[in-house]
Amino acid sequence: MNNDELWNFALACYAEPGVEKACLELQALGMDVCLLLACVWLEIRGIRQNAQRLEDLKLLSKDWQSAVVLPLRNLRQAWREQAAIDTELASLRQRVKTLELDAERTQLDRLQQATQHWSREGGSDNWLNQLCTGIDGAPDALLTVLRRAASQLDAGGAD
Repeated sequence: MNNDELWNFALACYAEPGVEKACLELQALGMDVCLLLACVWLEIRGIRQNAQRLEDLKLLSKDWQSAVVLPLRNLRQAWREQAAIDTELASLRQRVKTLELDAERTQLDRLQQATQHWSREGGSDNWLNQLCTGIDGAPDALLTVLRRAASQLDAGGAD
């Protein structure tokens, strides 16, 4: 397995039509976009989902998100208005944005490492629905956007 396989998949999937919007809407519902992309990646690879595996990924993601990604995102967003009129702050904000992306890449790397020995053995591969259980709102249409994009990438051999 390529060390950047999940990262490359995430970039390609996020660039597909409608995926960025769907991910941001899911994020607004409280979902972790990196974890969503990892789960759809596992689905298209046919990797078996079970409660323990999903909980392991959720815990790994939650710890990294709360300690690293969210503080960077919150700082970047807090500077948005002022950075529009302050070029020095705009430059710093861009550097924070780059750090945030680096942190997300690290999160995806950690998720890939955690899953590298998982097989396609029997069982459900419905990762996204299990991940989104209990989420308020109607994420089904948004999850369909992710699945459709991932399937197109898989069919094209882009992962």
